[in-house]
Amino acid sequence: MALQQIVEQTVTGLGYDLVEIERSAGGLLRITIDLPWQAPEEGAPELPEGMPPAQFVTVEDCEKVTRQLQFALEVDGVDYARLEISSPGIDRLLRHEQDFIRFEGEMVDLTLKEPIGAAGGEKINANRKKFRGTLERAEGGGWQVVWSDEPPVKPGVRVSKKREPAPLHALGFTLDELREIRLAPIVNFKGRAAKPE
Repeated sequence: MALQQIVEQTVTGLGYDLVEIERSAGGLLRITIDLPWQAPEEGAPELPEGMPPAQFVTVEDCEKVTRQLQFALEVDGVDYARLEISSPGIDRLLRHEQDFIRFEGEMVDLTLKEPIGAAGGEKINANRKKFRGTLERAEGGGWQVVWSDEPPVKPGVRVSKKREPAPLHALGFTLDELREIRLAPIVNFKGRAAKPE
């Protein structure tokens, strides 16, 4: 059996989602797992402020998957020196349509396989492949990333209310055009802030 198939069967059989499989130099086999996600039901009450929105992968979850995978990989004779099981972290890779639905409205880092080229028009460099912006549903279906090239305001600097905001750009994409898309690893140490309307 192929490595992908062995790992996927084992991980999903234990009740987790497989996020990523990575083989590194020195025989390291890194598996990233997550708890299954289901879209919230229509009309379901929102969680009160300060309550965690979901459960997270624990050390015990990783241990359970490690024990089962070691056995499954040994049975199938998969060659590896070290096995590492972890949670997706703050820069989680998005792979499936369900991931896009789950993280709609979040800041993402997107890398295209090919430069944007003439599709970017005059305002976007034709050689650009990397974009950081908000993941949104496109009007005609599919997905897009929306961003502004305005530099972030530095703390303590006043911004004139008369100043025109920089224009927003939107880039629609298909999964075939992506090298990868991940959640942007943005950490706010000041606590939860209200989301802008």
